[in-house]
Amino acid sequence: MHFIITDAWLAKSRAVHLSGTKLVVAVVGLSLLMMMLAAGMYHWVFLKGAREGWPIVGTLVKLVVKDEFEQRDRFMRENLDVMARKLGEMQARMVQLEALGERVSGLAGINTADLKVPAGQGGALVSGRPLSMVELQATLDDLEKLTGRHTDVMTVMESRLFDQHIRNKMIPTQQPVKGSHLGSSFGWRLDPFTGRSALHTGLDFQADPGTPILAAAGGVVVTQEAHPAYGNMVEIDHGNNLVTRYAHASRTWVKTGDLVKRGQKIAEVGTTGRSTGPHLHFEVMVQGIPQDPQKFLMAGNNLTHAQGTQLAKLAPSSSRVPQQAAIGR
Repeated sequence: MHFIITDAWLAKSRAVHLSGTKLVVAVVGLSLLMMMLAAGMYHWVFLKGAREGWPIVGTLVKLVVKDEFEQRDRFMRENLDVMARKLGEMQARMVQLEALGERVSGLAGINTADLKVPAGQGGALVSGRPLSMVELQATLDDLEKLTGRHTDVMTVMESRLFDQHIRNKMIPTQQPVKGSHLGSSFGWRLDPFTGRSALHTGLDFQADPGTPILAAAGGVVVTQEAHPAYGNMVEIDHGNNLVTRYAHASRTWVKTGDLVKRGQKIAEVGTTGRSTGPHLHFEVMVQGIPQDPQKFLMAGNNLTHAQGTQLAKLAPSSSRVPQQAAIGR
């Protein structure tokens, strides 16, 4: 394409030749320039009209702003409704959690009334008018406080239950010899060596030599020795002045100072010491006084900490015996 530019004042002419590429670049540049000029004019006119309140421009501005506010309000309303439904579900679950906490607190021996836990509130957040952001935030704050209180209560109950679990493990309710039958029970009997009446201070479990002897509860081994009367003997301290004794063993698997857990193998059945045959002589002592082990063994796993403490404190007059009581079978 050829352009001829003529200057009448200077009486001169100039020819300009544009190839295809140059022509396209020129058209694009001119179009961009026109678009920028048009946008600038529109922006200037629109702002000026909005500020000065031109009738047509002002109406257009109000329509645009109103539509934008309506869209934003609709978006917020939809999100608030979703959040309100979710919050209602959370409140309903908090009511269920409180009911569960009351049942668990009974097992833990805790009175929730003493902890001043507020009564649960339920129901979805549905009302005859739309829920405002302020109301939603206030409900969320209340729910957060309630959740914090329940968390504290659950933490206390967890600690109590764990403490009870540990203490129950320290009560001798585990059978010390599995699959054995009971020989002599706790109480007065004819001594197998002298033939005279004597008080048997424990239980005799009949079993074959080498049968495992298990710890009736967790604790610390305080004695492991060869006793003239008890033979190979192990004593375990379970705390609260509660000690169990395992006598006449053929072999012991623990030593003084060892920590043992309930059901752990600590020795093997034998007939050492003052004994007429292979068996385990098992004793339970509270503050050094022999108690009837059946009180503990019959309780089994259903024995609670409170019951265990009560049994540990029991020392009936009929159970008090002199230290020279008969031992063995």
